[in-house]
Amino acid sequence: MALHTRQLYESANGDRWYLVSDPDSERVFVKHQPNRPSGGQTTEIEIGSFLNRGPRSPEHRELLRLIGTLAEGASDA
Repeated sequence: MALHTRQLYESANGDRWYLVSDPDSERVFVKHQPNRPSGGQTTEIEIGSFLNRGPRSPEHRELLRLIGTLAEGASDA
């Protein structure tokens, strides 16, 4: 089955971060795709590792915002 991908953030220099879900393995991770000029390699980062990296950046805040939307409109059990 295909991966489900949602762009989280694109920086001014063209780096992109995606939230990716693999339905087959039930794995969810962040994919970082650096801009072309940097020549860097695309990396896959486990969500916990991604959120524990250094100071909060725009891509961190966007992932946390997205996670927060999961609770919107939910009723207390």
